Amino acid sequence: MNGLKQAGIEIDRKVLSDIAIHDAAAFGALAEKARAALSAV
Repeated sequence: MNGLKQAGIEIDRKVLSDIAIHDAAAFGALAEKARAALSAV
């Protein structure tokens, strides 16, 4: 969640969970953006 916030992505845990269940590709893209934001710090 911290990585998503640092990337400027405002999303709550419930929506994130729904994306993970129904759209693995989108969840993977969000996870990659979060990782990139964390490694940029």
